[in-house]
Amino acid sequence: MTEVELTATAQDYVKVVWSATEWSDEPVTTKRLAERLGVSAPTVSENVRKLVAAGLLDHRPYGAITLTAQGERRALEMVRRHRLIETFLVTQLGYGWDEVHDEAEVLEHACSARMIDAIDAMLGHPTRDPHGDPIPSASGRIDTVDGTNLAVAAAGAWTVARLSDADPGVLRDLATLGLTVDASIRVLGPDGSGGIRVETAEATAIVVPPATATAVWLVTQGP
Repeated sequence: MTEVELTATAQDYVKVVWSATEWSDEPVTTKRLAERLGVSAPTVSENVRKLVAAGLLDHRPYGAITLTAQGERRALEMVRRHRLIETFLVTQLGYGWDEVHDEAEVLEHACSARMIDAIDAMLGHPTRDPHGDPIPSASGRIDTVDGTNLAVAAAGAWTVARLSDADPGVLRDLATLGLTVDASIRVLGPDGSGGIRVETAEATAIVVPPATATAVWLVTQGP
């Protein structure tokens, strides 16, 4: 049976619900969805009700909004689209990594499944996008990263695993500081004013401001 095509609104909702919990344990509420989508709480409530009826979301009164199995599968389809498009724009069209998020937000709704698969094949089936986020496979498999946020990371040697692409200005600041995906750093600890003291691979000591630090996820370098 042919699968029902989701509206752009439905695609946005399931993707945002999934993305909101990818790097956070905070429950997804109507208020949180409204903030992330830039719409009113009543609008979110109405759309969530429709998506619950469609079998994509679960939501009990005053409880968290979660994805059903079907909703998660459709969410990963959109995450795959978004991250492959971002990778294509950076590697093939020369976009900066701070320029692709908004472009991909538009294109992910317009590209056919055939085009997405063609982009994936042309790029050699990448497993991460330019910001370090894992790209789901065509079957919906995704290799999640168990990262630690720089704002709370213990002192020691780390590797930058992922950078939030929510704010292009923050991405530009991170590039200036030398905090790019796969960069090796040493966390020295808080600087006393809310920032985090970090030493880069070039032995340059820097202080990462609090708002910038929260956009960086790390993994341990190992022995």
